[in-house]
Amino acid sequence: MTQIGHGNPGTTVTLPNGTEVTLAWAALTDTGLRREVNEDSFVARPPVFAVADGMGGHAAGDFASAAVVTRLAEHGGRSTVRPAEIGRSLTAAVGDMERSIGVTDEGSGTTVTGVALMTDEGAPAWSVFNIGDSRVYRLLEGELEQLTVDHSIVQELVDAGHITQEEAEVHPHSNVITRAVGFHETPVPDYRTVPVVEGMRLLVCSDGLTKELTPYGIRHFLLGSPKPEAAARALMDAALGNGGRDNVTVVVLDVLRIRAGEPGDESPAAG
Repeated sequence: MTQIGHGNPGTTVTLPNGTEVTLAWAALTDTGLRREVNEDSFVARPPVFAVADGMGGHAAGDFASAAVVTRLAEHGGRSTVRPAEIGRSLTAAVGDMERSIGVTDEGSGTTVTGVALMTDEGAPAWSVFNIGDSRVYRLLEGELEQLTVDHSIVQELVDAGHITQEEAEVHPHSNVITRAVGFHETPVPDYRTVPVVEGMRLLVCSDGLTKELTPYGIRHFLLGSPKPEAAARALMDAALGNGGRDNVTVVVLDVLRIRAGEPGDESPAAG
């Protein structure tokens, strides 16, 4: 378990064109009630907020998730980061895993999902990225939307129309993923660009949360707590209260304010 960054009640990131984006966030992780080791890791440091859920045995899974968030944290303090840079960080993390003590010949791996602040045609945007079945959700104007698509056996069955989303939640192979960072392979993340909107709330989480809470429950707790730290704690407590069968990690991220830059502004600094 590696934790980089925790929470912040409000910090302003100044984009290269002078636009200011004020963010608040909170991050929590817990071993859960049935696991002995927490193999989840997270980074919560602008411009990157990400969760990694390690696999491959206690030592190997912990190394794998730590390698990913440590590489992603190298972008901390910048104003933006592009998808190609995220990809290079994940590739570097695979190399780090191969050199780690405790990794088996079969290798180690981890899921990863998160958001990175960037600009899209001059406007602030999130690059949403994922490999595996950890997820990103967006809450905007009371509506909850899952922004990532799981790389898993059951998601493939859903996409093919063989099972429903409700059946997927209780499928016996719900923990079998089809894509990971590690195992000596080049990582292949999916990317999605979404606009940064004032008042939006993002949730980045490992499957230890989504195993215990339905989307309805997630929406309920995100709506019920105006502050990120309270929302993160409510989600964590609910997941543990519902069984806590796996490690649980949550990052709740709010966009508090956006101030457009003045013509001619050019500043790469992060506040």
